[in-house]
Amino acid sequence: MSAILCPLSHVETETVLMGHGSGGKLSAELFRAVFQPAFGNPILNQLGDQALLEIGGTRLAFTTDSYVVKPLFFRGGNIGSLAVHGTINDLAVGGAIPLFLSAAFILEEGLPLAVLQRIVDTMQHCAAQAGVQIVTGDTKVVEKGSCDGVFINTAGIGLVPKGVQLAPDQARPGDVAVLSGSIGEHGIAIMAEREGMSFETEIASDTAALHSLSAQMLASGAAIRCMRDPTRGGVASTCNEIAQASKVGICIEEASIPVRPEVKGACELLGLDPLYIANEGRLIAIVAAEDADQLVTSMHANSLGVGARVIGRVTAENPGLVTLRTPLGTLRIVDLLANDPLPRIC
Repeated sequence: MSAILCPLSHVETETVLMGHGSGGKLSAELFRAVFQPAFGNPILNQLGDQALLEIGGTRLAFTTDSYVVKPLFFRGGNIGSLAVHGTINDLAVGGAIPLFLSAAFILEEGLPLAVLQRIVDTMQHCAAQAGVQIVTGDTKVVEKGSCDGVFINTAGIGLVPKGVQLAPDQARPGDVAVLSGSIGEHGIAIMAEREGMSFETEIASDTAALHSLSAQMLASGAAIRCMRDPTRGGVASTCNEIAQASKVGICIEEASIPVRPEVKGACELLGLDPLYIANEGRLIAIVAAEDADQLVTSMHANSLGVGARVIGRVTAENPGLVTLRTPLGTLRIVDLLANDPLPRIC
């Protein structure tokens, strides 16, 4: 197959746009233009979902995230469950055992205390279920109108077992991409709640803590190169990040992508592509092709991986690009989007 060329577009702007938080092209440009020149170092420049730190012979994973989802409550969860699950997942896809979390709250004047209590109770319940502790935090209050009720910032620390070395730059031609389950449910659940939409079958967020699944995958003995959770920007953005970091091509088989009929119908109604819709309880793994069956079988034994399947292959062709093979056999480029079709979904 001949090389496919797809030059990245550049958006000239002197102000922050919503797209800068999309996880797509504008996010990458913001990082390269502002944050990396100021903060760049060998650890940060690995561009993982977490930083891998070695302290006194102990390997730790460290991550941080912020949550501004609108609305605060939605079918399947709320901002509190997202904050705990999302932080745990950023540790888990680095192969870490999650241990401790922090939680900082920015509260809007006038927020009902009952709402805050419900969010905090959810966070504690999710943390206890995952076997982690929330051990430190902070609270700030801003004037009414300065935020939508509550924003949450978290950080997480986990222990990385000896021998585990996962990174987005380790994908190799011949490897395959494995997806843990159906996609698009979180983003569509948020949109349905936000816009007051209803469907014949209600769509709930897939938000979940993935550390038990990732641990089971690592215990399978499969040669896993990297794992990522496809949140902002969905499967499309995550695959692009891996392809660019590893300087390889990734070809996804459209027929292999699991999308529930109600999610597919909602996307068609809204003019959205499920590949770009956020997920909060799914992960993508790049694994050696000869170990793919072994890995998928191990994932099927976990309730969070029952829908796992191979969705594509890593190639030497078109390094840095993701392509999609349609059921008709044609190829199209799956590029990073400049803007987020569903902003503030986490």
